[in-house]
Amino acid sequence: MKRVCRRLVGVAMVLATVVVASNAAHGAPIRATDDAGHVVTLARPATRVVTLAPSLTELVFAASGGASVVGTTALSDFPEAARRIDRIGDASRLDVERVLALKPDLVLVWQRGNLGREIEQIGAAGIALFQLEPRRLEDVPRAIERLGVLLGREASAQRRANELRAQLEALRSAHSGAAPVRVFHQVWQSPLMTVNRAQMIGDAIALCGGRNVFGDLAPLVPVVSTEAVVAADPEAIFTASEEGVGAPAWQRAPDAPGLASWRRHTQVVAVRRSWMFTVNGDLISRQGPRIVEGVAAVCAALDTVRRERAIR
Repeated sequence: MKRVCRRLVGVAMVLATVVVASNAAHGAPIRATDDAGHVVTLARPATRVVTLAPSLTELVFAASGGASVVGTTALSDFPEAARRIDRIGDASRLDVERVLALKPDLVLVWQRGNLGREIEQIGAAGIALFQLEPRRLEDVPRAIERLGVLLGREASAQRRANELRAQLEALRSAHSGAAPVRVFHQVWQSPLMTVNRAQMIGDAIALCGGRNVFGDLAPLVPVVSTEAVVAADPEAIFTASEEGVGAPAWQRAPDAPGLASWRRHTQVVAVRRSWMFTVNGDLISRQGPRIVEGVAAVCAALDTVRRERAIR
């Protein structure tokens, strides 16, 4: 029954895409709903786009709309073509005048990360704003599909979204019967912060057969104590590395910055067995299409724990 329902949902999504494409071809307005619940209407597909976060840049390229990006933020470094796009600011400051000078017909906003006053100024100039912040794994292909509608790239965006879904499902199937591993993911060292099960990294841990030791806490990114981590006794400790493009997807790194301080807590299984790992931050922390590679890295590290645990 569940399989049939999934197929029906898939058919409905395809039909909706066809209808939108047909409407665009006949000059009808293009509409899509963003993650803030706002319906954004464009008279025609966007051809001049500004992205206000690296993840948004990657999502546009995934939707085959990279050539339309005329401005982006400082850390947008993937794919290679993104490095050649004009910079209009960073996470702490946007050059509103520069954004307006680029004459975009669409500005993509990181829903919780961009500055409210500056976004209001851009919107007041009559520029369409579309807020995106995928929070779960399934939100990433859905975001690509919506961008495909806004960019007039429905078919290619749909293909890429389906590829991501298939890759995630393959990883999920491969680890559906995997032995559970208790996991602590460290987002920040001071204060000590982690993720719960409703956040995208929490999704990745669960997909790989991990058991997030703080998954039941209410905030998406809760603050915890060292004592709480020790009491939870995780078998694997993760953190994101800051090495970026070209760095390994994951490494066993008990002496990495942010993890080395755990070395004195030898009563914790992860510390005692050196099951402490870094995952490339661009892959696991950016809410974009490369999250599939981040999930694969988490799965590979947890598989290492399982193999070594089996031969104790």
